[in-house]
Amino acid sequence: MTDGPNLLGDYVRARRELVTPEQVGIPVMGVRRVPGLRREEVAMLAGISADYYLRLEQGRDRNPSVQVLESIARVLRLDKDATAHLLLGADRPRRHRTRPRPRKETVPSSIAKLVATLQLPALVEGHYFDVLAANTLATALSPRFTAGANRLRSLFLDPAEQALYPYWEGAAGGMVAGFRESVGTDTDDPRFIELVGELSLASPLFSRLWARHDVQACEATPKHIEHPQVGGLQLNRERLSIDGAPGQTLVVYHPDPGTDSADRLALLASAIQPSVRT
Repeated sequence: MTDGPNLLGDYVRARRELVTPEQVGIPVMGVRRVPGLRREEVAMLAGISADYYLRLEQGRDRNPSVQVLESIARVLRLDKDATAHLLLGADRPRRHRTRPRPRKETVPSSIAKLVATLQLPALVEGHYFDVLAANTLATALSPRFTAGANRLRSLFLDPAEQALYPYWEGAAGGMVAGFRESVGTDTDDPRFIELVGELSLASPLFSRLWARHDVQACEATPKHIEHPQVGGLQLNRERLSIDGAPGQTLVVYHPDPGTDSADRLALLASAIQPSVRT
């Protein structure tokens, strides 16, 4: 067996266990002893041999063709993001990795100035969802939106952060799926290992969600926040990649004009004006 993490095998096994026979048109007769699909059922539906599929899951073959992976993705009902993650997990000929990811991510000075002057809640997230910079209105929206915090750690370990989200478990699932998409195959980085290890031990929910291997890009969808001072806020969230800073994302929250949320965000901004007046 090939040395190193079995990313491809772990991923297809986790996703296989989430697909029911009914979803792929297989009649169920008797008691099934495994969750989801059997290996031989995936192989049959994907048009490959059961022995070859077994080798893929066990990590004894880590370089399947794109056509094979796309067939497996179809059987496992993977969407575009999840299929891209599946293709990324295969050991293809790669350029030698000579550049380790820096341990410290630095926000470009122009972006830091932009964040500080925006009249909307704005922050910069790093590769592992660390908050690298945030303006005063973002910190007023959530005290955990401050440089040095980690978005995953806050959401899973801080009850005050969880209280901001009426459906926080759903928000947590989306964040974990987005984290997998952001990290990709950079799973040997010490920062990644430390963060996932800490959260897996401290949060049963994180451990359960992480085991699902869900992958989804963080969508720019409206977020509902129940703010303790101004009440409910329905805010759009935009995530913009930062040129020259791989892995960093500018995140901006904004309400629809003319809504109660716009009025309440303006009220929150006016409450902090004395502390930011120059």
